[in-house]
Amino acid sequence: MRSGEYTYIWQSPAWPDWRYDLKRLAAPLAEVSQLQGRLLGRLADVGMALRGEASLVAITDDVVKTSAIEGETLDVSSVRSSVARHLGVDIGALAPVDRHVEGVVDMVLDATLGASEPLTAERLHAWHMALFPTGYSNLTRLRVGAWRDDATGPMQVVSGPMHRHKVHFQAPPADGLDREMARFLDWANRETGEPMLIKAALAHLWFVTLHPFDDGNGRMARAVGDLFLARADGSPQRFYSLSAEIQRRRSAYYEILERTQKGTLDVDEWLSWFLATLRDAVAAAQVSLDGVLFKARFWRRWASTPMNARQVKLVNRLLDGFQGKLTSGKWAAIAKSSTDTALRDINELVALGMLRRTEGGGRSTGYELAPIEPD
Repeated sequence: MRSGEYTYIWQSPAWPDWRYDLKRLAAPLAEVSQLQGRLLGRLADVGMALRGEASLVAITDDVVKTSAIEGETLDVSSVRSSVARHLGVDIGALAPVDRHVEGVVDMVLDATLGASEPLTAERLHAWHMALFPTGYSNLTRLRVGAWRDDATGPMQVVSGPMHRHKVHFQAPPADGLDREMARFLDWANRETGEPMLIKAALAHLWFVTLHPFDDGNGRMARAVGDLFLARADGSPQRFYSLSAEIQRRRSAYYEILERTQKGTLDVDEWLSWFLATLRDAVAAAQVSLDGVLFKARFWRRWASTPMNARQVKLVNRLLDGFQGKLTSGKWAAIAKSSTDTALRDINELVALGMLRRTEGGGRSTGYELAPIEPD
């Protein structure tokens, strides 16, 4: 036990009296706010269609990466289709969407689009039901839409094989969850004096420390944090993804959570880490916005050029960030065509100047979009 008194922060007699040095955090707070202002300023200068596209990119990334943090892989095209349908963004043909993808999208969008609405137990239970529409996580039956009951033992975060697993964290007992969640939700829904970015970080930490559900607590904690980030932005539209940045530093995320949850109620280190990660998420959104604006310029440049459906599909894949090298073989597989047809499609676009060859030759020849002049 820490200092001979307790192991986890929720066992502290002062729980949940968070302590932090706002003066020490003033500089990173100001930096994040300035970057947010720059991003929103750029977005104010583009039309609604491009803002919708930028939001689609950010939310798709958020949904995919919040699941990836937990080791779950979602189909990007399905997520993109679901988000586009919810936002009313036209992306052409929509990919099939299963109930699980739809549930994660519903939760993320409700947290952000409904950020101004109170956070309630009923709302959290609805998120949980959306995440687990079958009532199962893999083969494990869950208490869906209800606080956990610890029927099989204390809620623990563990790693390693069953016979020698390591306990990273143990959550508060289930019999106190009604009281603990009521206290959390009261704080969440009233003016408590913290800067909203600090409140977002504290809400994320507080929720994941309570771990109130059988499963899905990490994804829900990040959605709760996003709700407060949307309030901080003063806009329900999302243009950056904190979950994407957390996924890039996943090991550090779990390490800082474990250190904080086994530490004292002085949470300066967690807040500093959260703000630094948020800063990088907003900076990354500038790069994503560059991609959205390039895509718009690209189609303006080639608007009058006749293209078949296969060419349009593959060019859009490149514009949306194709992973790896696009070869004629990959083109044929994605377009469901022969290799000869794929080469003919590609050569037509190379002759137009829309595509160009990359390094290598023969079967290893790759293709990329040719640069275009800025407007």
